[in-house]
Amino acid sequence: MPIQDKIATAKKINELLTGIVKYGDFRLKYRITVDPPVPDNRDWEHPVIVVDFSGADSPMLLERGAELLRSIETVVIESLHLGPEEHDRIAFDCMNYRAARLEELKLSASVAAEKVRKSKMPYAFAPMSSRERRVVHLALRDEADLRTESEGEGPQRHLVVYPKDFKGKAATVPMMRRGRR
Repeated sequence: MPIQDKIATAKKINELLTGIVKYGDFRLKYRITVDPPVPDNRDWEHPVIVVDFSGADSPMLLERGAELLRSIETVVIESLHLGPEEHDRIAFDCMNYRAARLEELKLSASVAAEKVRKSKMPYAFAPMSSRERRVVHLALRDEADLRTESEGEGPQRHLVVYPKDFKGKAATVPMMRRGRR
């Protein structure tokens, strides 16, 4: 179902989360915001629906790189039958994790850029979600001496930062360990 009616989509999200929280026996509350205020970092993210969790089980959502938070988000997005182009229109958060992760990715992009400049060799990030790869692409888009490319398939999809005129094979990618990102 495409997000044509944001209120109806928010109600469907509420129905799904009510079941997940109840049957998962989670001590969580959540707030669903439709059309949240656009932050200063408009290019990074601009969801039309934000779900923000709080409660005693919040730390559990954020363990292992927010694996459970991302899993709940995936279940909800898949249940809504959204196309890949609409996945970024819904965002889940807990304890301001998304903002902290955004800053971490921007800093990682900056560090990778310096490594590439110094070594004149590509730098491959570990596998990450399309949302996170997009953040790194955007963080480095104005770096005239560098280029970024997403490579790999499925859970091994990752981003590589190259010197602009680099020709040759990309750096090897660290294998994703089970349960880690």
